[in-house]
Amino acid sequence: MATRRLYYDDSFETEFTARVMHCEVLPPDVNAGITGTVWGLLLDRTAFYPTSGGQPHDTGKIGDANVLDVRDEGDEILHLVDRKPSDPDVSCCINWPRRFDHMQQHTGQHLLSAMFLERFGLPTVSFHLGAELCTIDLQGPEPSDEILEGAEHAANRVIFEDRAVNVRYGTADQLSQLGVRKEVDREGILRAIEIESADLQPCGGTHVKRSGQIGLILARRCAKVRQDWRVEFVCGGRAERVARHDFMQLRQVADKLSCSLENVVSAASKAVSERDANFKNARAHLQELAQAEARLALQATPPDSRGFRIFSRVFEGVPSEYLGFFATDFAKTEKTIAVLAADDGSLLFAQHPSAGHDMARLIKHVLEKLGGKGGGTHDFARGKVADPSQRRVALTSAMRMLSEGK
Repeated sequence: MATRRLYYDDSFETEFTARVMHCEVLPPDVNAGITGTVWGLLLDRTAFYPTSGGQPHDTGKIGDANVLDVRDEGDEILHLVDRKPSDPDVSCCINWPRRFDHMQQHTGQHLLSAMFLERFGLPTVSFHLGAELCTIDLQGPEPSDEILEGAEHAANRVIFEDRAVNVRYGTADQLSQLGVRKEVDREGILRAIEIESADLQPCGGTHVKRSGQIGLILARRCAKVRQDWRVEFVCGGRAERVARHDFMQLRQVADKLSCSLENVVSAASKAVSERDANFKNARAHLQELAQAEARLALQATPPDSRGFRIFSRVFEGVPSEYLGFFATDFAKTEKTIAVLAADDGSLLFAQHPSAGHDMARLIKHVLEKLGGKGGGTHDFARGKVADPSQRRVALTSAMRMLSEGK
């Protein structure tokens, strides 16, 4: 027996009565976030929307049971609840804030997609209504900021005009003659949503009755996803929350930069330029310091019986790149080897080619014993021990292998 879908004709129906036609115990469904035993109900009629077409399912109550999931089973709609109803005749209610939010997002999507197609020739190929944000994937060239703003502005004009949003029924041919935005190859009577003088689109989802109920659309950003362009947007209550959050973030940035909201971009650009200049100067000074210390270390390291100068040290309080500067300068002299570590467990082994060892092989053997990752060339290798407290052990191990000629 097919379930009568009340939301097809009235998405604002939040309370209804129904009869339980079938009830069965179902196992947990971890993929759906359901870890306990649930009951699957088939009703003769329902206003609960099942997950479909990019729109999530409704929640609410069926008698005393909480609706956890709603699934489209073809002609029937399956309701997953946390307990078995005590009576076959049940009173049901929809979680209205969730439903209305979905109605705002879905109707807003229809309108935004229509504007992208009508104004800029960019068809929508998919839609996702997320818990916080919504997205549509557009086919065609990359939408510029001007296109995003243009589509958003055109959609909001329709919203502010508070046009009627109607449910239409007809065959694919009949809807095609009415100028449907996306034709479908299906037989029988189809349901379509019409936004007066703006859009006509086949859809089984829940929608508002007038465009003004969408509230507002904010098209936020665009990113490449495979062959298409994913546009992130929000509508209605979500747009209000996102706009407030964005403004508060902007105000905090302005406070940090000690400037007005209007000057945030120029002040941020200046701060970035100064940061980059300071970073460049600091890096140059760090390199100079490492080179000076390497030369002192070379003078203080006497050659061993084989004529090698092998220097080993754990550096405290320096960034890992300091090791590279130090080792590069130290290993310029013949028969020199530097075995170094930093606070965070970073390792650097370097040698002058005349030393004749294999630094990549050496660091590999050390990390095989202590755990970690690394690699490099015959003369220069980097790595990092899994446990930074083992950095001194790593250097001791490397020094022992060098003394053994490994």
